[in-house]
Amino acid sequence: MGISRTTRWIGRGAVALVAVVLLAGAAAALYVLRSFPALDGRMQTPGLTQPVQVRRDGADVTHIEAATPFDAWFAMGYVHAQERTWQLEFNRRLMHGELSELFGPAALDTDRLMRTLDIAGAARRQYAGLPPFAREALQAYSRGIASFHQHRAQALPPEFLLLGARPGGAQGTPWSPEDSVGWALMMALDLGGNWGTEFARLSLVRTLPTDRLWQLMPPYPGEAPATSVDLQALYRELGVYRTPAGPVAAAHGQGAQPPLPVPWAHDLAAQAGDPGGRGSNNWVVAGRRTASGKPLLANDPHLGLGAPALWYFARLKAPAGVAGDGSAVAGMDVVGATLPGLPFVVLGRTARAAWGFTNTAPDVQDLYLEQIDPADPKRYRTPDGWATFAEREETIRVKGQPDVRHRVRATRHGPVLSDAQPALHGGVIDLDRHVLALRWSALDDDNQTVLAGLLANQARSVAELFTAFAHYHSPMQSVVAADVHGAIGFKAMGRVPVRGAGNDLRGVAPAPGWDARYDWQGWLPLADTPQDDGAAHGWLATANQRITPPGYPHFITADWSLPYRQNRIAGRLEATPRHDMASLRALQQDTVSLAALQLLPHLVAAPTDHALAAQARALLQGWDGDMRADRAAPLIFAAWADELARGLVAPRIGAERFAALYGRRDFRAGIEGMLQRGDGWWCQPLTCPQQAGAAFNRALDRLAALHGSDPARWRWGAAHPALSVHRPFGNVPALARWFDVRVPSPGDAYTVNVGQYNPAEKHDPFASRHAPSLRAVYDLGDPEQSLFIYQTGQSGLVFSPRYRDMAGAWSQGGMRPLQLQPARYAHRLVLTP
Repeated sequence: MGISRTTRWIGRGAVALVAVVLLAGAAAALYVLRSFPALDGRMQTPGLTQPVQVRRDGADVTHIEAATPFDAWFAMGYVHAQERTWQLEFNRRLMHGELSELFGPAALDTDRLMRTLDIAGAARRQYAGLPPFAREALQAYSRGIASFHQHRAQALPPEFLLLGARPGGAQGTPWSPEDSVGWALMMALDLGGNWGTEFARLSLVRTLPTDRLWQLMPPYPGEAPATSVDLQALYRELGVYRTPAGPVAAAHGQGAQPPLPVPWAHDLAAQAGDPGGRGSNNWVVAGRRTASGKPLLANDPHLGLGAPALWYFARLKAPAGVAGDGSAVAGMDVVGATLPGLPFVVLGRTARAAWGFTNTAPDVQDLYLEQIDPADPKRYRTPDGWATFAEREETIRVKGQPDVRHRVRATRHGPVLSDAQPALHGGVIDLDRHVLALRWSALDDDNQTVLAGLLANQARSVAELFTAFAHYHSPMQSVVAADVHGAIGFKAMGRVPVRGAGNDLRGVAPAPGWDARYDWQGWLPLADTPQDDGAAHGWLATANQRITPPGYPHFITADWSLPYRQNRIAGRLEATPRHDMASLRALQQDTVSLAALQLLPHLVAAPTDHALAAQARALLQGWDGDMRADRAAPLIFAAWADELARGLVAPRIGAERFAALYGRRDFRAGIEGMLQRGDGWWCQPLTCPQQAGAAFNRALDRLAALHGSDPARWRWGAAHPALSVHRPFGNVPALARWFDVRVPSPGDAYTVNVGQYNPAEKHDPFASRHAPSLRAVYDLGDPEQSLFIYQTGQSGLVFSPRYRDMAGAWSQGGMRPLQLQPARYAHRLVLTP
């Protein structure tokens, strides 16, 4: 009886457990379904003035058609909230410096940086300076986001539930009009920063003679360094450096430069310098060089990969309207890539014109050494004597800990970065004598970049596009454009500071802030920024290389990207007499690394007696530098180049300083020069060939340990996946497999089809984290044949099949139609007042 009774209880318990599991499963399934957005039917949406059609086509592009421009912008906000609610919340917290409230002390450095830069304050000032219709556009967009949350039938995505967050945080405001301006500033920070490069030079010349600095970080090919100043002597004379290095230096590295504050916070890599491939490609081909007789245009901006993606593709259509002040607002019919957080198409086409961006990367950030008054630490030195720091205190809420009080100081140049960035405390600068302040053009009150974006969506020709982009401020972009009438053009759009003739540092390294000759002297007139009509070659292309022609009289920057991508693009454009959509798509997929071919002879000739060397050399024999995912040679080369950099550079600058710098830059140009010269100083105590051989041996050992002892089975794509990381769950191994998007990928930092990796990463050092964030090809002979793709999917909801449904096609070169008039719509939704 006891056994029978026990059996019955076990049976009942099992039934109860099954019931609980089934109920939990049903509840989870119901939650998943409720988290999906409504894509069909009708929804009441308070805030609209008239109904809006929201239709998704077969390519999953969202088409918004409204009776007024303001209703269209409202609906864009509503749709972004439907699809990218968590992304908007994370980005809002990021730029306001409120991440620590959710993530605790790990996010404090990021929050301190955002509060010090005062992104939110700059956005408020810039918003106030916009014309009325632009302010109303941003207001309409933020009302659309608010309306979604106020009347939300859709369950919040799991990020909110797992983190205990709510949209809008403590203030309950999920998005404001000023936040849209702030997000444009964050893009400028991502693309327009070079303060890390300046600080790296300051740090390196602490122990590295200035001439050796320029060997490690050479000027643009064929040019002399932008400054002839002996930087090491200058900074020693000024007494800049802290000695001896204290315990903070050991923690952060004596040569540390501004860190990426949190790996999942944002791609703030711009502040840390350019490792060689960061940027984008665009090119436009005139009708005389195309099969159709009309222009073709291609664009693939290279940005940090994330899941969800940075972009959301949409069409906005509305007739002309009237703003609240009575001013006329032009109509629009535009399709392309929007940024969640902004109401307009950033990159795309109208019915008659198309455009593409690459980052010009002018030097719009200067670091200034501000000397502290020995008698009063609240004052700093200026050309006119001592002045008082502007100060304010910020309160940062930290999860699980007391609030943190953060003092923010500013000088006449701008915010004091050394109050926010731990690396600047890290034993490099004597902060009792000097601090570092930042002058950054994007923070200026007259920044009207969002106005340029709104106006571009109304353009019908190249001329109208360039008129719209005349309002573009930061970050400066190299714009190519084409229209159905046959016009093409290139113009660098944005602000570039003018540095006086006496400024012998030219912004390449921190300048004495009390010396007036280092102050900016105004702005380069728009008429004087680089431009071209394409008449000479019948095509125009930019790939972050030097865009100024010979004899150009104005200084823009000394830190252009190496011209490998540009040279490859130019060679292939010239090699084909008549281009079509297929040839432009093929060029976007090109994975031949001219940079690899530059170093390859040193690898092939490297002396080695490694057991795997013969097999590895056989795989390298006749290799054409094509970084294909299905080959072993690219992996062998990449591992060797990594080991070579470690062997040549780390002993000369110190392991800690190398660890702080490497990965954000690969020192490729410097290493090329060392091997070409057979430079004994850098290669000591071995010869340069011996260093190449030792690096080869280390690389083969490493690859065998990771991928097995048969080199023929090694594959670049297996070691080099394109990794789109979720913020924040890409940092949580148990969740990353669900939230991250990973696909095999080709390329390296120097191929047209970029696959830039950070070899300093402990995990997945060859994973591509910076790649074509989208690809688009526009046919101005038949604009409806235009195509696009990006690396994840339209939905930002992890349970949705649309979260990653573009990834495979993106990695394999597939594309989707980008049409104003699609043949069918997969979903139809009507938003009603």
